[in-house]
Amino acid sequence: MTTTQNVPALDDDPFGTEILTDPYEFHRRLRDAGPVVRLPRYDSLVAMGRHAEVRATLTDWERFVSGRGAGLSDFAREKPWRPPSPILEADPPDHTAVRTVLNTVLSPRAVRGMRERFAPFAEELADALVARGRFDAVTDLAEVYPLRVFPDAFGLPAEGRRNLLRYGELATNALGPRNQLLLDAFEVAAAAQEWVRAHCERDKLAPQSLGAQIWAAADRGEISHEQAPLVVRSVLSAGFDPVVIGLGNALYALARHPQQWAALHADPALTKFAFDEALRWESPFQTFFRTTSVDVEVAGTTIPKDTKVLLFLGSANRDSRHWGEDAEELDIHRSTRGHVVFGRGIHQCVGQLIARLEAELVLSALTRRAARLELDGDPVPKLNNVLRGWASIPVRVTPA
Repeated sequence: MTTTQNVPALDDDPFGTEILTDPYEFHRRLRDAGPVVRLPRYDSLVAMGRHAEVRATLTDWERFVSGRGAGLSDFAREKPWRPPSPILEADPPDHTAVRTVLNTVLSPRAVRGMRERFAPFAEELADALVARGRFDAVTDLAEVYPLRVFPDAFGLPAEGRRNLLRYGELATNALGPRNQLLLDAFEVAAAAQEWVRAHCERDKLAPQSLGAQIWAAADRGEISHEQAPLVVRSVLSAGFDPVVIGLGNALYALARHPQQWAALHADPALTKFAFDEALRWESPFQTFFRTTSVDVEVAGTTIPKDTKVLLFLGSANRDSRHWGEDAEELDIHRSTRGHVVFGRGIHQCVGQLIARLEAELVLSALTRRAARLELDGDPVPKLNNVLRGWASIPVRVTPA
């Protein structure tokens, strides 16, 4: 039996510009180093990059807790920058009541009911973009579509919705260290924080909307009225960020592989599978943290109680030990069963059904209209402490 002091160590900074810009060479070294690796730049931080250990840790909520923060900050030792999320940064039993409410509000049946409302704008947007021939997959599509349809369903007013983008950048950067990315996000999102806080209140949400349903659950005593605005805030992030970044990443992946787009155009029924494979290949959430509540043995190594553990989801999703020798290739016919794109276990992304619906609608609309999708210039990365995404992806399409 070994302890974390005796396992391999990598001196890399996973939140440095070089790795955030292109993490994959580091991921390979992380996986090759071992199932448990130390990152001494951040004191006693322990990391995992292989699929088996990452997936097992995500499902072990009792020994790897989220209530002490899903980021680098340990809430047992320092004050959170804002009231913690009752869904992302909580453990049972507190987490259970909130998750039960959200499993109803965002149930498969409820999300299926959104299809009719979400579909027309997907068709309209795809028509306009294919007619143009060239567009930016991020600023003209990945930000535009979710910013229209999801806030409508949630009951938010039309004015001020871009605050969701700024707030999302802050909330995700805050999961990493207090580096320049986080300081810049605080500066840019100062007004956005207040807008989001105000629009989590009952009087700002349209009747019968998703947001209003969360407040109705508080009226029934299923959650507290103090929790309600925090739950609304959590869902705004869960239902918005994953699809904005996910759509951009999926379009980047497919534009990098025109033959895969051609296969998708030939069989649009593959859209759901193509979206999952694209996100496995280019995972939006690259990392999440957990904290050990007891001494835990992982692959023969004892990780001491109160240790922050950094899980590399993006690395696990390209681990050849699970996916085979072609793990770093994009193949929309691949079975992506077992990916950790949206997490695993009780804390898996509550907004993933909405993300999948939006992606299916807008990608299938574009796929049917465009015989080819290709890069039309150099994409511009958008650096973030835990997300991998793009500020700009210029593309060109050939109409069907």
